[in-house]
Amino acid sequence: MSTRENSAGLVVLAVDDERAGLDEMKFLLGSNPRVGRVLTAFDAAEALRLLRSDDPELIGRRDDDKSIVDAVFADVSMPGLSGMELARVLTAFRNPPALVFITGHEENALEAFEVGALDYIMKPANADRVDRALRGIEKNKQQSGKSGSPQPLEAPAPEDDEVIPVELAGTTRMIPRKEVRWVEAQGDYARLHTTEGSHLVRIPLAQLEERWGEAGFLRIHRSFLVSLALVTELRMSSSGYSVVLGGGPPKELPVSRRHTRELKDRLVKAPRDNWGQQ
Repeated sequence: MSTRENSAGLVVLAVDDERAGLDEMKFLLGSNPRVGRVLTAFDAAEALRLLRSDDPELIGRRDDDKSIVDAVFADVSMPGLSGMELARVLTAFRNPPALVFITGHEENALEAFEVGALDYIMKPANADRVDRALRGIEKNKQQSGKSGSPQPLEAPAPEDDEVIPVELAGTTRMIPRKEVRWVEAQGDYARLHTTEGSHLVRIPLAQLEERWGEAGFLRIHRSFLVSLALVTELRMSSSGYSVVLGGGPPKELPVSRRHTRELKDRLVKAPRDNWGQQ
C-alpha cells in the first residue's frame, strides 16, 4: 500500500494487480488538482484491508459517517477477487465510494453499469479522461451530502453524455443517452427506444428514472420514461392525456393521471427552443 497526499481534495484508492497499470493510474490521479490523496493496492484483498485499516484519516472519515474514500478506481481483471466482485463488496458498505473501472476490454461495460459504476475507462487512460471521471465524482459527492452515498449525477456536459452498454449478437455496443427517445418498462428490464431501433437492458425503469431525471427524462406512466426535449405535442382525449415525441417518426405514448400534473409543469418550464426537435 502506498499514498500520495495534498492538503485538500478527493481521497481516491487505485487498485490494479499490474505494477505498470497501478503506477500509471497513481501518476494520473496524483497529478490532478482535484485529488488530495491517492492510496494504492495491488489487488482487491489488499484494497479491503486498507479500507479497514487504522489509518487516522480513514478512521476519521468513518467516524464522521462519510465514505471511507471518495472513489475507487479498479482494474476489472485481477486474480482472486475481481474488480466486479470488489465492487459488489463495496456497494454493501453503509456509505459506498464511487466506482470507476479501468479495463482494456469493452465486454465488461454492461456488468459495470449494472453494479452501479459511475464511469468506465478504457486503457490506456489519459489525463483528460481521468479528469472527466473525477469531475463526475465531485458532482456526485456534492449531491450526496453528508451520507457519502452515490447519488444520480447532474446532467453532464454534451461531451460527457452518458453511454449505455447493450449486448447485440455477442458484441457490446455503446448507446449514447442523447439518442434515447423513450424508455419502456419490461419487468425488471427496460427497453431503450432510439431512431435506429430498440435495445433491452437489465436495468429497472425506476433506476433510469432516478439516474436520468436531471438530464431531462420524465416518468409519464408506470411503463414509460420520455425525453422531455422531444415532446412536440400534449394531447387530451376522452381517455386521458398522451404525448407525441419527435426526434424521429412521431410516437404517441399515454400519460397516466398521477403523472399529468408534473408533466404539464415541466413542459411549461422547459425552454421553448427545446420543443419540437425533429
